Amino acid sequence: MQKIVMLKEDSGSGGGGRPDEPKNVLGERLEVCSLSPMTGFFRDGCCDTSRQDVGNHTVCAVVTAEFLEFSKSRGNDLSTPVPQFSFPGLKPGDRWCLCAPRWQEALQAGRAPRVVLRATHEGALHSCALGDLKRLAIDLD
Repeated sequence: MQKIVMLKEDSGSGGGGRPDEPKNVLGERLEVCSLSPMTGFFRDGCCDTSRQDVGNHTVCAVVTAEFLEFSKSRGNDLSTPVPQFSFPGLKPGDRWCLCAPRWQEALQAGRAPRVVLRATHEGALHSCALGDLKRLAIDLD
């Protein structure tokens, strides 16, 4: 299977690694999580974050039916489309930037989805242990 890597555009800095460039949990440049469906707090495909992101949408997860059911039971229905917000509703296999505390809660309940470490923002480490993220990673070599 061919591996496709998408990096967040570097806004014309010549690819030289800006000091403010978003990093993933591995300390590398943050990769794109998903463009279809479009995800991220900024709806740019990346699990980047800012002070305005009080939910800490930093974990790039591959959602499962089990996780979607769990999230719905916690009051966050991610499977039902919400057209007025251009939200198509998620289905198993979709990649989505989850709130790190929700992923941690799902982990404790035994229902955490797998993660894409290279697309998971380092801010996730405020709520999640790197060892737990690595244990459920789909992109470790």
